[in-house]
Amino acid sequence: MYFDRGNFYDFTSLVRELEVPGDIYEKKSYPFEFSTVEMPYESYTGVNVRLRYVLKVTISRNYVSNMVEYQDFMVRNYTPLPSINNSIKMEVGIEDCLHIEFEYSKSKYHLKDVIIGKIYFLLVRIKIKNMELEIRRRESTGSGPNTYVETETLAKFELMDGAPVRGESIPIRLFLSPYELTPTYRNTNNKFSVKYYLNLVLVDEEDRRYFKQQEITVYRLQETA
Repeated sequence: MYFDRGNFYDFTSLVRELEVPGDIYEKKSYPFEFSTVEMPYESYTGVNVRLRYVLKVTISRNYVSNMVEYQDFMVRNYTPLPSINNSIKMEVGIEDCLHIEFEYSKSKYHLKDVIIGKIYFLLVRIKIKNMELEIRRRESTGSGPNTYVETETLAKFELMDGAPVRGESIPIRLFLSPYELTPTYRNTNNKFSVKYYLNLVLVDEEDRRYFKQQEITVYRLQETA
């Protein structure tokens, strides 16, 4: 946790003793195996937190400091296609000025997925200059008054340039593969969360911005050959 003076918190730890006390006078190899290791979380490097898996080798010595070496390794956790993946439908607007409906075909997306949807203009009485769709990542670390939140805009995709009219429909088709997304992390080890949002932004001719944000779930799908 970077904000917490770089303190480390172990969520899993296994130890194997490779050699009894004694002397080593020559090169020597030690086979080892951790047969049942729980790796519930995927490796992650963020703004305020890093989740690592590490092999650590320690040679304990009596009269001088111990010899310690580290080797990081990456963990990826794959998720099957969700059995339920509901669409997202919402209505937003400004009373007597603007009323739109937007629809996304689903609420859970894998890292190489495509966001497909539509936006319907039911009432337009303000002059819209353009409309764009943003992908935002929100990283929350800590808890209570010591919660730190960092929000990054990972993508901006222009959906429309110019003024819409009542009854107009704007299609959405946004490929996720060009962007560096991670899976969603929900209260990982009670230390941090990473959530993703689709942020619909409308800008009028006076550069006022209207937006509506919707959370989505991102997961890593097992790739097939």
